[in-house]
Parts: sequence; structure tokens; C-alpha cells
Amino acid sequence: MTSQSTQAAPPTSDGSGDLYHRITPGRVSGMIVDQIRLLIREGQVKPGERLPSERDLGEKFGVSRVSVREALRGLEASGLVTIKVGAGGGAFVTAPTSAQVGEGIVDLLAMSMLTPAEVTEARQVFELGIIPLVCERADEQDIAELLEICDRGDAALADGSYPMSLSAEFHSRVARATHNAAIVMLADSFQGPTRRSLEQVKEEHPEMGVRGNKEHRQFVAAVSKRDTDKATAVMRTHIARTARHVAKGK
Repeated sequence: MTSQSTQAAPPTSDGSGDLYHRITPGRVSGMIVDQIRLLIREGQVKPGERLPSERDLGEKFGVSRVSVREALRGLEASGLVTIKVGAGGGAFVTAPTSAQVGEGIVDLLAMSMLTPAEVTEARQVFELGIIPLVCERADEQDIAELLEICDRGDAALADGSYPMSLSAEFHSRVARATHNAAIVMLADSFQGPTRRSLEQVKEEHPEMGVRGNKEHRQFVAAVSKRDTDKATAVMRTHIARTARHVAKGK
């Protein structure tokens, strides 16, 4: 991270055509990371492109190779570059994987102190919004895996308990039925906050597991029939009950 008192030079040409600019005193490696990250975001350095060597970057930035090496390691940890050794090696720009991006979102959500009411309100917007895609794209495997989660829910209830992690897993699996990687990433990143909000509600409303699992089955039945209106109605009722509970708990 860059300190508040210093900033990396913006990645614009100084007239010489060079994209890299000398670094002013401060947290040197962090400033290098900021400058290269911005070049990547703006498309001036593209995935697959090899960055200049450590020596060349050190000269361009006006810093030591040690600082450059530290910055490249930071970029590699962020998934923005891949460092290869040997002949033809170097630092190559890459795009972060969905897993890496998702982990970043998870960390952000975990540290944001979201309230159960905020989480549930966000779920109403997100989960109701994806239902048309779910009904359109869900295949036999999606239906089978959603029903398998419901079966595990029935087994848990028969044993006298229903872990809210099962409910969070169900809703995350629904998102996968959209077959849209961006939606899946967002849903997976929200699984933790969803589970925590449900667990807080269940402390005062232990019946949630019984009713919730039944509604999960009703939802899957509607999706299997491509009945968007019915699936939406079931899910709206399902999440609205949680919303009422968390509103009372404010």
C-alpha cells in the first residue's frame, strides 16, 4: 500500500514515449506496484506482455534492483504478474483469476462489519435478479446438485439440527446455475456474510431451517419447470421472511 504522503507518478508519457517514471522518495516498492498496476488497468501494458528487466525498471524508476524485485513479488502475489526464471524468463503481465479476485472481495466483506439487515437487503436485490438466468440455463446437473443439498438438509433436520452453512451453500449453488462466472464469483464471495446473518437470525427463530429447506425444494421444482414467476415468488417469500426477522433484531 502507498503511504498517504506520497503518490506514484501517473502512467502517462513524458514526451519521450516511456511509460515508466522515476519514483520520488517514500515507500518505494509500493509506489512501483501502484504505477505498474495503473498501467495494466489502463491497458498500456497488456496480459502476456513482458515487463522490462529488473535492471531496466530500476533505471527507469530511479531505484535499486532490490526495490524493483520487492515490487514484482508484490505484483505476483496479487496475481498481476507471473515471474518466470531461466532463458526467456522475466515478469509477465497476467490477469488475476476469479478465485483471487473472489478472495479479495471476501476479505473486504469480512472486514466491513456488515449488518444482517444490509446483507439481507443485498441478497434480495442480487438473488431475485438472477432467477431469470437460473430458470433459463439450469441443466440436469444443476438441478441434481441443488436437490442433493436439500437432501442433506432433510437429513440434518431429522437429526434435530440444520446448519445455516447448508442454506448459504444452497444459495451459492443457485448462482452457479446461471453459468455466468461473474455472478458465481460474487455469490461465492457473499457466502460468508450470508451464513453469518442467517446464524444470527436462527438464534431467535430456530424454525428457519424447516421452512427454509421446504422452500428450497419448491424453488428447485419451479426452476426445473422453467417457471420464472413461481421461482421468483418462492425466493421472494423466502428471503423476505429473513428480512423481517433481521429488521426486528435491529
